[in-house]
Amino acid sequence: MVDDDRLAGMLEGYKERIQRLALFDPLHKLEAKREKDRQDRPVDYFGLGLLALLFFFENMLIRNKKTGVQELADYLQQMNKGELDLDSEGFGKVARSIIEAFRPPSGKRNSRTFYNWETRQLDQVEFSILKAERGDIASNKQYYSLDEHGLELVFATKEFFREFHLSINQLLLRKQLEKGEFVGALRQISEMRVDVETLQERIVRIKHEVQRSIVSEETYLRYKQVIDDIHLRLAREHEEFNELQGFVDETKDRLLYERKDGKEQKAYEYILRIDRELGEVHFAHTQLLKNSIALKTTALEAAQESLYHVAMQSFNFDQEIVSRLVSTPLPLETTRVLLEPFLALEQASGWSPLAVFEKQRVGAAQEEEEQADFADATDEQEQAHHLVQQVNFGKIMKRIRAIMGEKNELALAEAVEHLQATGCAHWLEHRSFYDFWMLLHQRSPLQKSGEDEDNHIFKEVLDLLEPGEAISVTEMPDLLKVTERYEIQNMMLRREVGSDV
Repeated sequence: MVDDDRLAGMLEGYKERIQRLALFDPLHKLEAKREKDRQDRPVDYFGLGLLALLFFFENMLIRNKKTGVQELADYLQQMNKGELDLDSEGFGKVARSIIEAFRPPSGKRNSRTFYNWETRQLDQVEFSILKAERGDIASNKQYYSLDEHGLELVFATKEFFREFHLSINQLLLRKQLEKGEFVGALRQISEMRVDVETLQERIVRIKHEVQRSIVSEETYLRYKQVIDDIHLRLAREHEEFNELQGFVDETKDRLLYERKDGKEQKAYEYILRIDRELGEVHFAHTQLLKNSIALKTTALEAAQESLYHVAMQSFNFDQEIVSRLVSTPLPLETTRVLLEPFLALEQASGWSPLAVFEKQRVGAAQEEEEQADFADATDEQEQAHHLVQQVNFGKIMKRIRAIMGEKNELALAEAVEHLQATGCAHWLEHRSFYDFWMLLHQRSPLQKSGEDEDNHIFKEVLDLLEPGEAISVTEMPDLLKVTERYEIQNMMLRREVGSDV
């Protein structure tokens, strides 16, 4: 006897298994048809249905999207070669029957209802073999291509699992390149491109399902596992692509130096084409890897937040907590346990007498608090500002000397009045005018020295002084309101000649 745990494991994924089997239902429906040709021979609808699948798959490989009923009928008639006695109209009828079996004219997807032995209830699976592409309105034609399940059905006929189909193609491509089968390698790359496009559609669909279908923690974890599996597989395939690209580059370099006859030249042209198409597929796969990372980090987070908000909205405090406390007499401990998640943490503030005996900093210099200030200027900015100030101070000193004339003293208030009276009030709007008086007061007395004065802020001022001449500035008690913007303490400027100050 098999134990219950093993029985449950055997039935795991029963619905997915049924869906893979249901993919063959359209072929069996075609097989059930009893139509005959003009010689009264049965028409092999089952085989023609498989030929139709291969026809649409081949057109996807060569990127031909204009495949409809007439194109399929022409293909079947070309493949017939006398096996069936049908004219063009007969093959057109067969093509329409096949397309209607793969894509019902009602617009609904193919489906199968079955008893699910895993869940012990009736269940249903849906699948789509063909999907509609853009049609030609002028000629009233509708074109079709294989949908995801149609591709899965084609791959199932080769006993390839969908999850590992790209990896298998990568292995086959490496073997073909090693053997020099470049034509087969090109076809293998085309199949890889279709695999990448199909996986891209699957990721987009999963993203929409994640945003729409996650309503429980179990569903969230299931989708998270699916996305993690896709990401890990894509990462492994990306590494294999890098190795394949390196192998192709080595082969290309080797054939570049071995080109001697027409055969080797043809092989070199093939490897160049392989390099280009493999690069395109590799790039598309890299974008797919980035999309999977984005899906893993954004869609799942958004779904988790949505799940949280759904839970919060569905929680009714009055009904879940208040009503239960009021209507049902509960013991004190049970009530406390019920309310504890909604209570704040206990907080208490206190002061210990032992803090009196802690070490005290008596007389120590207090650290100044850091203040938000403008960013420090760079050396180049400071140097430029320094030069501008030197020129400005020189101009101000020339103006003051002109106002003083033969006098040896001049008050700041007198200089302000003179500037306003002579139409030079714009000087009073500049910060440099006030910087001149304050800095001169700080560095008073100012006189020439034998040292290098090129970098001195008052370089231009010192150049105006005669040997032995000195300038000093002292404060006066009154405050001057010069403009709406600037106020400054009144100052007295004195000039001393022949002083030893």
